[in-house]
Amino acid sequence: MHGPGSASWLLVALCAGSGAYCLLRMRSGVEEQRRTAGGEALMGFGMAVMALPAAVLDPPRGAWLGYAAVFAAAGLRVAWAARRGQRHLHHVVGALAMVYMSVAMVAAPGGHGAHGGAGVPVVTGVLLLYFAGHVLLSGARLAPVGAVAGAGDVASVNGVAGWADRPELALVCRLSMSMGMLAMLLAL
Repeated sequence: MHGPGSASWLLVALCAGSGAYCLLRMRSGVEEQRRTAGGEALMGFGMAVMALPAAVLDPPRGAWLGYAAVFAAAGLRVAWAARRGQRHLHHVVGALAMVYMSVAMVAAPGGHGAHGGAGVPVVTGVLLLYFAGHVLLSGARLAPVGAVAGAGDVASVNGVAGWADRPELALVCRLSMSMGMLAMLLAL
């Protein structure tokens, strides 16, 4: 996953920023939004750590197995919640992609996720297509929004705008994490 220095730092900033916003979303008054935001914060910060340049953080191979275990548990938790509907399937795919990339980091010589000369593996290709599609779909959902929401459109808690309950910002957060996942898969 470790790419060129400046690209890695931009990816770290994107993912950490998304994770931080997801932590803010956990202040929502809606329980389902809090639960979803918690999983997305884990994903954002996990991606940020995974994208750190190797010169800054080069964890031992066993740490990657720990990452795989954490994201496998998160994926199972989300899959259990998704059994009632398809709303959370994107989070399951994201968690599985993190497990896949963590295992690839363990299997790669030197622990840096290189596939070698065999070309792009099928799983990587499928994940690339999925996240590229998600980026395009999320971007299309945001594009028609022509007017900026007025102050009266935002939920208010104690006079402070309810940043946790802004669906367009949640969509931007998911979009940025999908772009980050796409970049990480390309660097794998």
